[in-house]
Amino acid sequence: MPKRENNNKIKNRYNRISKVYDLIEKPMEAMMMDNWRKELFKEIEGKKILEVGVGTGKNLQYYSSDKEVTGIDFSEKMLSKAKYRSEHKENITLMEMNAENMSFEDNAFDTVVTSCVFCSVPEPVKGLKEIRRVCKNGGKVIMLEHMRSDKPAVGKFMDMVNFIPVHIWGANINRRTLENLEKAGFNKESIRYKNMWYDIVKIIEIDNEK
Repeated sequence: MPKRENNNKIKNRYNRISKVYDLIEKPMEAMMMDNWRKELFKEIEGKKILEVGVGTGKNLQYYSSDKEVTGIDFSEKMLSKAKYRSEHKENITLMEMNAENMSFEDNAFDTVVTSCVFCSVPEPVKGLKEIRRVCKNGGKVIMLEHMRSDKPAVGKFMDMVNFIPVHIWGANINRRTLENLEKAGFNKESIRYKNMWYDIVKIIEIDNEK
């Protein structure tokens, strides 16, 4: 029961801020995020693509028309904005779904994409296990994620103020995503990353080996 309440609380927060979400993030998008997204999408391989946590659909413009893209999100109001962005793109299918409990079959996708998602998934290891399950053996997982700094002073500060973004919209700034990937069963040797902003924002590329 506590886990369901946690999911519902975060879902409701994203529903609440959906109207102003893009406006809030506009300065960051203009300064850095657009370039980071372009860098991320250079790594996409295969035809069948899953985007976990599609949000308001900011990534949808980067998918070429030859890709069969499925996007999921657990916030129906964020998803409605993504549907508006993709209404003329027949290769994109959007679905309301929880990243921790996906209804897809095993080995369904060539590449799985996330973009600033695993700060918000209530049980991140469970969500990452689901990604590993639905991604094909030999497929790829690519992620643009922010996480806790390894620098002692910065990391402790992020721990101290984490309650603020969590309370506002459910996003944690002190997740240890690289560690969580290993806990989810991904091979450490198959995980590569590039620091995009200090050691906090990273592009992560994983060869999915089962």
